[in-house]
Amino acid sequence: MNSETIDDRAVVLRAKRISKSFSGVQVLFSVDFDLRAGEIHALMGENGAGKSTLVKILSGFEQPTSGEILLDGKPIKLPANGAAEALGIVIIHQEFNLADHLTVSESLFLGREITRFGVLDRKRMRAETRRVLDTLGSHVDENQLISSLSVADKQMVEIAKAISRDARVVFMDEPTAVLSREETRVLFQQVRKLRDKGTSFVFVSHKLDEVMELTDRVTVLRDGQWVKTAQTAVLDGESIAQLMVGRELSSLYPAKHEPDVDGEVVLLVRSISTGYVRDAGFEVRRGEVFGFSGLMGSGRTELMEAVVGLRPRLSGEVVVYGHAIPAGDVEAATAAGLAYMTKDRKSKGLLLASGMTVNLTLQSLAQHSPHGYLQPKSEAAAMARAQRRFDIRVRDDRVVAGRMSGGNQQKLLLAKVMETEPQIIIIDEPTRGIDVGTKQQIYHFISALAREGRSIIVVSSELQEVIGLCTRVAVMREGRMVGVLEGDEINEQEIMRYAAGLKQKQAA
Repeated sequence: MNSETIDDRAVVLRAKRISKSFSGVQVLFSVDFDLRAGEIHALMGENGAGKSTLVKILSGFEQPTSGEILLDGKPIKLPANGAAEALGIVIIHQEFNLADHLTVSESLFLGREITRFGVLDRKRMRAETRRVLDTLGSHVDENQLISSLSVADKQMVEIAKAISRDARVVFMDEPTAVLSREETRVLFQQVRKLRDKGTSFVFVSHKLDEVMELTDRVTVLRDGQWVKTAQTAVLDGESIAQLMVGRELSSLYPAKHEPDVDGEVVLLVRSISTGYVRDAGFEVRRGEVFGFSGLMGSGRTELMEAVVGLRPRLSGEVVVYGHAIPAGDVEAATAAGLAYMTKDRKSKGLLLASGMTVNLTLQSLAQHSPHGYLQPKSEAAAMARAQRRFDIRVRDDRVVAGRMSGGNQQKLLLAKVMETEPQIIIIDEPTRGIDVGTKQQIYHFISALAREGRSIIVVSSELQEVIGLCTRVAVMREGRMVGVLEGDEINEQEIMRYAAGLKQKQAA
């Protein structure tokens, strides 16, 4: 065993010498992992380290190529496709596993419906759903259709579904990626209560501060191999990050590129309103990294979608290089040099069932079809350039996007956006769900683009991200821009004062 000596009687679930290959490509190499009763165990590693594959094996969604799984000390072959829930093993998926056409209560009890005299007891299911949601501090309506929920509310329903199953083992894969600070606090409170009652949790996250706050032990994987298992209390964020990437991360953020204060204004947004967003305006200069911050639901994404034409605008004007862009005209925005990188790479950014090249050139097919016919050689050359430029690493170039790690998906999405050669790039949540090493790469990519003279708008829920990257930061609250901060004003306390409504000033 690679980790410290453990009393077998305290171990609920164990992986011994687990290896896994896909199409002849090995992704896990003789990995050991153990989960004790009543503990929260963090599983850490860069994207592509093998975390998701190990979680799928330990929850029955994949079978190992070799090695052994033990449940309560006894060898077992876990049943496939979620059937391990009958053994008390539940996974909260990073990709939602909800039926859009069902209500919240129907989704919670799908496959284990409560009946009375052979008839669905909908009243009892609704009441139980309400009880579980209330424990999580969620105000989601149990009668609401899943399709009508926000991303954050869907995540809370996924969490409620897992908790409602009285599980012995719960795998949480990036559960807080779309949650507000308050929602995260309530979730952690509930997880601790369940841990104290004997439930075991495997917490997969790239947020080092959350790992330090919540977990009892940490296991780090790198390149498909076990690196270290230790008590969280004896580690710190820097040491975990170093274990993950195999090197020191002395400069997570590059030096800020200060644009010319008298430089050309390349993007001018005047008095945009969408219904929720009201009277928002700002300007961006050439070579500037301009940030947007605010609490969940503040309207940042809605504003950006209106700017690029993906969302109707009721009033206002968008001017790119002196030319007004018609409302709702994405093609005109693209032709003017304006591009938007969505925060939802899996649903809106990439075709997960298609290969890398198909995804890369999807928005720029005209460049690779000079005579009306698609040129495979041109596409292949573009793919090779993108792999070099954005360090997209895969073991097999034929891999479909859905099989790539989150970090490589994010770099492929950035490469796809850059294929149209935009001069102004809006990047919404640039590092959501990716590891610290890939975050560092993305930050340096953004800095390099600014130094080339391109202008970047960074929309982020991570305060340190906008503080570390941006020379100006706009703060939004309840659909309005409440301030634009510069210089020493760009700090966590000041941003939160504006985001919470404690301060407000005229946005420039």
